[in-house]
Amino acid sequence: MTTLLQSLVIGSPEVVLGAGAMTLLMIGVFRGDRALRGLSWGAVILFAIAALTIVDDTPDRQLAWNALYVADALSAYLKLLILLGAAASVLLAVPYLEKVGANRFEYPVLIVLSTLGMFVMVSANNLLTLYIGLELMSLSAYVLAAFHRDDQRSSEAGLKYFVLGALSSGLLLYGVSLVYGFVGSTDFAAIAAGLGAGPDRNMGALIGLVFVVAGLAFKVSAVPFHMWTPDVYEGAPTPVAAFFATAPKIAAMGLFLRVALDPFSGMVSDWRQIVVFMAVASMFLGAIGAIGQTNIKRLLAYSSINNIGFVLIGLAAATAAGASAVLLYLAIYMVMTLGAFLCVLALTDGDGKPVERLDDLGGLATSRPWLATALAIFMLSLAGLPPLFGFMAKLAVFNAAVEANLWPLAILGVLASVVAAYYYLRVVKILFFDPPAGVVVAGQGGAGINTAMMAAAAAFCSPAGFLLLGPLSAATRQAAGSLF
Repeated sequence: MTTLLQSLVIGSPEVVLGAGAMTLLMIGVFRGDRALRGLSWGAVILFAIAALTIVDDTPDRQLAWNALYVADALSAYLKLLILLGAAASVLLAVPYLEKVGANRFEYPVLIVLSTLGMFVMVSANNLLTLYIGLELMSLSAYVLAAFHRDDQRSSEAGLKYFVLGALSSGLLLYGVSLVYGFVGSTDFAAIAAGLGAGPDRNMGALIGLVFVVAGLAFKVSAVPFHMWTPDVYEGAPTPVAAFFATAPKIAAMGLFLRVALDPFSGMVSDWRQIVVFMAVASMFLGAIGAIGQTNIKRLLAYSSINNIGFVLIGLAAATAAGASAVLLYLAIYMVMTLGAFLCVLALTDGDGKPVERLDDLGGLATSRPWLATALAIFMLSLAGLPPLFGFMAKLAVFNAAVEANLWPLAILGVLASVVAAYYYLRVVKILFFDPPAGVVVAGQGGAGINTAMMAAAAAFCSPAGFLLLGPLSAATRQAAGSLF
């Protein structure tokens, strides 16, 4: 049993974020909206401090808060990815918010609070801790989706996300109650020990698990709980859509990994069928649904659904190699998606308004060759075409599936990749081979940090990214090892 002081030390990343969020909020209250830039950089510094507390942690598994919280290699890896995505989402938003007149100080505060919820999620060692973290993340996300309150699309996106999010939370809570009713505990270790005590108990816990999986599937945009994604991505401010596509998905997928392979590791043959269905459905719906899209943000929404299908292949393998492949995919996917949204943010017309229609990008390579090249790199990397780094993400999950004797799933994944390549290549064709549309103009001022992040993301996704494959693979293997 850990003391209060030991729990505070083990949970120091959450303590830093919680205290920092309250500090930023008080500064914003007294200084007002003019503090947006300062608070944004303050949030980034806060993320850096939280990252240092994670790196300083020992890699051994540590329990805190009466075993409600766990700190291990998996949570450390996921938290560092979440911090990277959250920091990028804060920085890329400032020029956009100032340009559209939505520069309110609450934005970085909400990002920090959502990040705190994600930290609690990935360190959950109890179904109730899981729910608390999930709700803290979601409540902040609902407000972020409707952050541009003067825009009808943003308000609509926030309302849709809230209503469907509340439904998913209800499903998850119902599943938690069923698991508790049949197993007698919400603690992960107690659930794992309680399963196998009888067929009736296992069947009841399985029904509860189905509802828990439904709630988590909503957060990762897996089919058939994907319906909110295209509308919310299109309607929410572009920086918010970039945030939704990265950090929360990493947190939810990491939580999915922990729940499936820790308390319910003894029921792999049962939940694997559900995961395989969601993987196949997500891969093909994401690939086919994106073909007819004319809005690039909706296209990226279907791309995220498609990519979650590939991530679920690694989870379906239910092996250490599969978990490692999932973690590798999440890291590469985050950079590819952030880069794509950075390119979208740079697309503006002569009046400084965002350009989102694909037809308006015709011949972009003629007027803005560097932007067109970066966007092409991200599209082709998302398609998984060699020699770009995105190829390694798909190769890792396919290898894990083959090693787990899931040959049909791997073959379906390859077929889905071929289908999805069509709409990625279509974007590249519009950029380089269509006649110039003359809509996108040179970038507006004040977005130098965005250009730097875009260049770094493009370098990561290029063949140069293979230089990081060794250290990244070692980190994912260590993180996955904490589950086995």
